[in-house]
This record gives sequence, C-alpha cells and structure tokens, in this order.
Amino acid sequence: MTSPMQVSAVWRTLSTRLVRAGRSDQDDGAADEAHGFVNPPVSRGSTVLFPTLRALRQNGARRYAHELTYGACGTPTQFHLERAIAEIEGGTHTQIVSSGSAACTTPLLAFLGAGGHCLMPDCVYGPTRRFCDTMLQRMGVETTYYEPMLPEAALHALMRPNTQVVMAESPGSHTFEVQDVPMLARVAHEYGAKLILDNTWGLHVFQPFEHGVDVSIQALTKYAGGHADLILGAITVADDNDWQVLRDGALQLGQYASPDDCWLTLRGLRTLGVRLERQSASALEVALWLEARPEVLRVLHPALPTAPGHEFWARDFTGASSLFGVVFRPGFSQAAVDAMVDALGVFGIGESWGGYESLALPSNPTITRTLESSRFGGPAIRLHVGLEDTDELIADLEGGLAVLRAASE
Repeated sequence: MTSPMQVSAVWRTLSTRLVRAGRSDQDDGAADEAHGFVNPPVSRGSTVLFPTLRALRQNGARRYAHELTYGACGTPTQFHLERAIAEIEGGTHTQIVSSGSAACTTPLLAFLGAGGHCLMPDCVYGPTRRFCDTMLQRMGVETTYYEPMLPEAALHALMRPNTQVVMAESPGSHTFEVQDVPMLARVAHEYGAKLILDNTWGLHVFQPFEHGVDVSIQALTKYAGGHADLILGAITVADDNDWQVLRDGALQLGQYASPDDCWLTLRGLRTLGVRLERQSASALEVALWLEARPEVLRVLHPALPTAPGHEFWARDFTGASSLFGVVFRPGFSQAAVDAMVDALGVFGIGESWGGYESLALPSNPTITRTLESSRFGGPAIRLHVGLEDTDELIADLEGGLAVLRAASE
C-alpha cells in the first residue's frame, strides 16, 4: 500500500500545480487579457468579429487549436479550463463538453463507426450502458460486455477484426473493480483499437497516458467542480491525430460548455488538492471502521487489500478517491438496507459524488449487470465521504446500522 508520506507529497504537488494551472498570468497562450487579476474573467459570447475576411478564414482553419472562432467552439474561459485539465491528466489536448455523460458518449461516437464493435466493462456507468444498448445499436455498432477483471487471454478471445474501441472504467461504478489498464491498452493496440477510460475516480491519482490510455474522460461535475453546483465533462488525449478525430466529433455534435460552468470549475480546481487529500483520508478511516463491523461482508475500497483489483491500485495509483462500496451480509434484506439509508442524517441521499457533501445510495437493485460482476454476495450501498467531521460520519453510520439490524429482526 502507498505510504501516508508518499500520498501527502502527491497531494502537495497537486495543490501547487492547481494554484497556477489555467490562469491568464501563467499562460503565454491565453486568448484573453486578465489585467492582473488572479482569476481569469468569465468570457461570454457567440459572434467573434475579425478585422478582415482573410483573418476570419485563417482563424477558422485552426479549429483544432484553442483559437476564438465562434462561441460554440469555445471561449477564453473554456480554453483556460481545457489547458488546466490537460495538465492534470497528463495529456496534450482537452475538449470540454456539456456533461459527464457527454464526455462518455462523444468519444464513442467519434472513434466508432457503423459495423464496428465495442468492448465495454460490465461495471460501466449506467448511462453509458444505455447509450451502447440503444443509440450505438441503432447505428450498427455492436457492444460486448466483458468481466472487468478478465485475464489477458480472455480479452484476446473477445477482440474482433472490427473492434474499434475498448472501454474501461476503473474502478467500476458501484462494484469498484480496479482494472489492469496497461494490459487492456496493450491488447487493444495490438488489434488497432483505441482504449477509452472513464478516469473520474482517479483524477490526478491515476495518470492515464502513462499507462497506455488513448482517451481519458472526466466528469468535471464531481471532484473538479467540487461544490455540487455545475454539470460539465472533459475528454483528454495525448496524440495529435486522436485530437483531430475528437475535436471534429465534438464540433459536429455541437458540444458546448457554459462559460459560467467553466469558470466555476476553474475556481473549484484551486482547492481540489486539499479537498481530495482530506476526503481521501476520511474515506479510508470510515472504510476501515466499516470493515470491522459484524453487519458488513466486505468493503469495496480499492486501497484495502481485500478489494477487487487492489494489486492494480497499489501498482498504478498514487492515492485514492473518497467513493467506495459496502456489501452487507446476505441475512440483511434490501428493505432493511433501504431503511438504514433513509435513517442517515449527515449522509445525504443522492446519485452524484465528488462534492464537499457525504452521500449514500443503495447499489442494488438500481444497477444493471449481465455477467458475474453483478454478484455482490449481499445487498450493497455506495458511500461518498465529504468534508464533514469523520467522527460524526461514523456516528451517523452507527445509527444507520442500528436501524438495519432492527429492520431485519
């Protein structure tokens, strides 16, 4: 397991970078002038005026660069955020889109074509699964769901000549499997496919392009925004050819990001390092407490040795998020688990995560799985640990577990 001293150094390095990333006074390529303000101003607009037709045509030809052409193609505020996210992710280009869901679907549309084949982990985010089973299917793209923890030989057996994309989500939604991303990348590239990763849980603590990922996705709604008050997504690449495909796809789909949400996300980034450090430590403390409880079968926290794929987390990650799962013993009913969640007071009930507030949500029967990965072994919940006092969070869970036991008698 990564030592506390190593983790602390990682967070300090991130905090220093985040203070400077995406600021006008730190960016020679900035498209606007901040006049010395620490935070770049919000730039709203649609029409961009040019002094001559020649200037308009020259600028329009540079749609792959962060150049002002038309408001729907990006504003200076968006460009600042794109540069900051690319730096955090370790890529070269980022496309900001309207939501985390759009960040998942836009690269699928950009890199898949009719008659193509996509491999999707069975633990994938629910809206991405629905998109594959409806929109992609109508477009003539076939999706095969695979066990997130499958061995390399099994992945080879699933690859086809028309496999264009291998998708990964590590850790998985609700089940929290940490995938062997370098292996997935190696096999995908052997067959000429792109590896797309939903890296929202691993923001900063997993560097996707160091492990062979072609396209990395962030739901900026979560940790980057950090305050549960915006909807935004990001798609990052490290290859110029991939950037042209992605940028073309985003523009053709009319993907647009609100300048106000971009500005709020930039503001949220400034405190991301200290928030993640605090929330990560609190989440591990809560997870260890739950692991010792008699009501709990297992805790699905990637930093715990008993979690699925912990060996890959220890090898590839420099830290952990504050989102994890809890599986209760089979003797507790789903109705009892629901009563426990309803009884919580400090933990709110909500489907998002990554903000400053703690949240709880039942994992079944709300999730959809088709393979072995759907079997938790008992009813489960997903917990997101925010910035509240850890002792109060544990006391809240202790009260909830009392309700769980009473509802099962």
